[in-house]
Amino acid sequence: MSHDISAEVPGKRNPLVVPASERDYRQGELDARVVLVEYGDYQCPDCGELYTLIKTIQRQPDATLPEKNALCFVFRQFPQPQIHPQAQKAAAAALAAGAQGQFWQMYEMLFSHQQELENGYLVEYADRLELNIPRFLQDITREVHVNRINEDIESGMQSGVTVAPALFINGTRYLDRWNIEQLMTAIVTASH
Repeated sequence: MSHDISAEVPGKRNPLVVPASERDYRQGELDARVVLVEYGDYQCPDCGELYTLIKTIQRQPDATLPEKNALCFVFRQFPQPQIHPQAQKAAAAALAAGAQGQFWQMYEMLFSHQQELENGYLVEYADRLELNIPRFLQDITREVHVNRINEDIESGMQSGVTVAPALFINGTRYLDRWNIEQLMTAIVTASH
């Protein structure tokens, strides 16, 4: 039995303070009926599980969310370097790839290889994506994207996020179990 996410205990259910916008890396349109915003960490095992769940949901037959452009997925950086030492560099790598038009490809690569996020691997993934390697390395070394990462972390904290993953469905924090049935139920409910 799934429960209504809108009936959560007050105080635990912070709203999304910074709504999804053109600034975000996203799959789908901002005016979709359901907008998922995840604050994630590439080295976090729970984020890896959520990555798999969201991919499964995105591949669902159209009968679940029949309208065209029914779902928009936004990923924001929320590295937790105190727990995951490679998370900050992985976030920088994703954004450096994004600067070359390959954010989602690097996102996939990082989540597909969560245990292999050291510098050498990041360069290997960039090479596989045929990125401009000197530019990619320069972006990471010079911390070109650190402000963007910090803005994502700050917007998450404003919304009550303290650990990753954190997921918001149409601006409301999802606090149920991380399984396909309950997450899909919450998404379908949000689409009505």
